[in-house]
Amino acid sequence: MSPCTSPYADPGTGPYASGAGRFVRVDGVPLHVLVEGRGPVCVLSAGLAMAWFDWDPVVAPLVAAGRTVVRFDRPGHGLSGPATEPPTTAGEAHRIAGLLDALGQAGERGQPGLPGLAGLAGPDASRVTVVGHSIAGFHAEAFARLYPERTAALVLVDGSVEEAPRTAVPVALRIAAARALGRAVSAVGLPAALGPLARRATVRASRTGGSDPAALELVRRCYRTGRVWRGALLENSRYPDMAAELQALRAVHPLAAPTTVLAGHDGSAGRGALHWLSRQADLADLLGARFEVAEPAGHLVMLDRPDEVVRAVLETAERGQARA
Repeated sequence: MSPCTSPYADPGTGPYASGAGRFVRVDGVPLHVLVEGRGPVCVLSAGLAMAWFDWDPVVAPLVAAGRTVVRFDRPGHGLSGPATEPPTTAGEAHRIAGLLDALGQAGERGQPGLPGLAGLAGPDASRVTVVGHSIAGFHAEAFARLYPERTAALVLVDGSVEEAPRTAVPVALRIAAARALGRAVSAVGLPAALGPLARRATVRASRTGGSDPAALELVRRCYRTGRVWRGALLENSRYPDMAAELQALRAVHPLAAPTTVLAGHDGSAGRGALHWLSRQADLADLLGARFEVAEPAGHLVMLDRPDEVVRAVLETAERGQARA
């Protein structure tokens, strides 16, 4: 696990103009990661098919509040290398730990662009606040359960909820179907033709009236590639299994870190919206977490109400510091 160069991006353009972005190889996959700021570390992981730049609105306020912000793309997402294996809940938790190890080791060697990360590697690492959006909430919670000594606080931003995961279709069949579909859409050129449009439409549908704020250049660089489509399809194929795996982890690994469940609500009294809030509240009860609502907000809370995300992160981290 080490910093590396990668064929997936030109370091002189786009998000690398500031010199902040780099690639770190974890378990053989080049992960695209940005490290910004100084102070206690906060790790941000976005939902299915999302990218590092979807956290842009929350990064500057967190840095201004004295935080080191680490955001990265999972395999097959953003600018990271292709997914080589179907993801698992524990595997993604271990990936976060591996990324912190690699960054911490680089910080200890004095490499530029890694302020505040020296000492993060190994079992005696400093504790971090881990933030997971949507399906990444599974991964963030698993990290907090599997690495309690490394977790200062946990924030779930409109996190995925599955009270009774169903895996009726065999996992091997779902994975094979996802891989076949990914190859097919790539072969006929759908990512290049429709990828950016699909991204824009999905973001608009997941917000309370807002458009996609991401730069068109970045959207094209990520979503015109079959790699991202294949990565999203592969991760989605494992969704029920990851939910079931998290349920199993809950039974044997207690959650020690202070936790906040931040749900998005569009402000309506619709049955679907209220049912989602109820499920999020039940999740908070299950985890012994603080339950908060960001309103008005769609599923992409970090775009609609970045102020609420920042507040939840800072307040939950303060509870962790007080408990330490």
